[in-house]
Amino acid sequence: MTQSASRLGTRVLGRLIRPATFGGALALSACVTTPHTTAELATDRGTASRSIDWPSYGYDPAGTRFSPASQITPANAYSLTLAWTYRTGETRPELAAKNRAEFETTPIVIDGVMYLNTPLGRVIALDPTSGSELWVFDAHVDRAVDPGDFASRGVTAWTDAAANHDAPCAMRIFLATVDARLIAIDGHTGKVCDDFGDHGTIELKTGLRNPPLTEWGEYVETSPPVIIDGLVVIGSSIGDNGRVNKPSGEIRAFDARTGASRWAFDPVPQDPSDPYYSSWGGPNGHNTGAANVWSVIGVDSARDLVILPTTSPSPDYYGGERLGDNRYGNSLVALRGSTGKVVWQFQTVHHDLWDYDNASPPALITITKDGRKQDVVVEATKTGQLFVLDRATGKPVFPVEERAVPRSDVPGEQSWPTQPFNTVIAPLTPQGIDSTEIWGDTPATLAACRAMTRSLRSDGMYTPPSLRGTIQRPSNVGGAAWGGVAFDARTNTIIVPENRVPSMVQLIDSANYTRDGISSSDSRLGYEYSRMQGTPYVMRRRLLVGPDTVPCVKPPFGTLIAIDMSTGARRWEVPLGGWPTGGPGREKWGGLSLGGPIVTAGGVIFQAGTLDRMVRAYDAANGNELWSAPLPAGARMTPMTYVSGRDGKQYMVITAGGGKEFGVGDYVMAFALPAQH
Repeated sequence: MTQSASRLGTRVLGRLIRPATFGGALALSACVTTPHTTAELATDRGTASRSIDWPSYGYDPAGTRFSPASQITPANAYSLTLAWTYRTGETRPELAAKNRAEFETTPIVIDGVMYLNTPLGRVIALDPTSGSELWVFDAHVDRAVDPGDFASRGVTAWTDAAANHDAPCAMRIFLATVDARLIAIDGHTGKVCDDFGDHGTIELKTGLRNPPLTEWGEYVETSPPVIIDGLVVIGSSIGDNGRVNKPSGEIRAFDARTGASRWAFDPVPQDPSDPYYSSWGGPNGHNTGAANVWSVIGVDSARDLVILPTTSPSPDYYGGERLGDNRYGNSLVALRGSTGKVVWQFQTVHHDLWDYDNASPPALITITKDGRKQDVVVEATKTGQLFVLDRATGKPVFPVEERAVPRSDVPGEQSWPTQPFNTVIAPLTPQGIDSTEIWGDTPATLAACRAMTRSLRSDGMYTPPSLRGTIQRPSNVGGAAWGGVAFDARTNTIIVPENRVPSMVQLIDSANYTRDGISSSDSRLGYEYSRMQGTPYVMRRRLLVGPDTVPCVKPPFGTLIAIDMSTGARRWEVPLGGWPTGGPGREKWGGLSLGGPIVTAGGVIFQAGTLDRMVRAYDAANGNELWSAPLPAGARMTPMTYVSGRDGKQYMVITAGGGKEFGVGDYVMAFALPAQH
């Protein structure tokens, strides 16, 4: 179905500013000032030399997440206070989705205007100094359906250098909606760009090798597209556990002006002349779905490269229908941006059986190693590995070797005999688990954890799923999750959050499976089930937590780590957040993090995404916690920061949107130093 302009709407210069209503030092009234138009703010910004924008999801197309803003420092971060709050209204009954949506956007700021999106397909422009609403565009996502991953993490801006500055759609905001539409919007007015696609919209579910079986839900968009030389490049998010031939994961490029298709790349090779065509065997190797890119793509415009972090083929936990190492899946793939042709590939997991997607956006950075500058790609993986590759060739800068790993004992499966391991940078997360590491915060929890794990297979890292159940550490959450890394350009340091909670996964013979329906918990802490159609098995998995929901291993359950990129050694490591249940000291146990870090020239790291619903500032030099603030819901996102051209202040912004065990929220919250600073 093609989306016409008639279903798209814009509300201009309304306001939806409310004071914060939660307790503690954050219960401050939001600043409310007379709203400005985007054109007025752009004029203000043009006359203010003090402004520093945040123009892309990861600060820049390379995904460095390093801001030159320097007002907030380790010496004054303790005094950060809430400057303004904006609420999207999507928790109100008249706007809320039938199934809980997850507000995970990282806003961008360009020319003195903030742009953000919501899971219901609304793009909102705000005055970044006051939080005043400028306009709202509504793509009218159907609120009554369940897309599985009901999230949307950002928008992308592009300025047409060939257009007059004041021409309609000279500056465009590209929105990828959760119902798989790509929409171009005028960044100044919020009106649809009618010359793009079909009256402003491209329907992304059409033209796929494996089309989705439902109108939407199987194939969605959760991450913003990227721009390279006038092309919009976009991946997809695919629920990859349901069947062998899930929707295919083509990455596609469209003309940013017209929406015309320019190229497509299928990570499951269809051309027998492709060098990795033969790495897909078995009965359905070339019919396999997924292997898509649901994270953010990296861009190196100077080299005409887009760097794809691809995911696992479908289904995640059984590969008997897709024998081989499945190249291009679970890989970093560098494509020529202008043509979509492969330049190089590096596979992070062979024949994935663990849901070890490349969930983190790649960071395209310049490090100093062996006394010289090197342009590299850094990928933090769910396996707890940190791979550092030469950006031009894809060759490891820190050596990688293949090591033998446990083999599968599941009938029909042929697991790959080796996996890649970094030989210099130590694993960021403990690898595997044995019986001596089972732990409980109380005697009852310890007994329950021992009983739960006693019969499970646990032969170290990469132990394959089994019929009796397998312990997996890192879990399918990671290791590194979709939060990714930040690069401190001042000190040649990578900052990365890591999760340490193990999980279990079990394959169940579907012939003996008697449940009429397969339902999953609404929490990552409960059981999830999937009938993997086209295979003999049903999958079930859960995080390994005791009856009090405390993990069955010793804390910390999550850490924030700094890696020296000249040597690969740790500079420091600290627990990240706390655990919401358990006994004394749980606030320092660390926890699952589903968000990423940023770092600033002021020497401060900002990080949220934790189960304890806090945002924190850390000293980039040593990891000491400088400041924290409670949030009304968990912030499953990456923070951003900017300096306003109107008042010269540095702001740090969080979207506290919750989701499942992270709560419910629709908050955009800006923090800044008090006026005297």
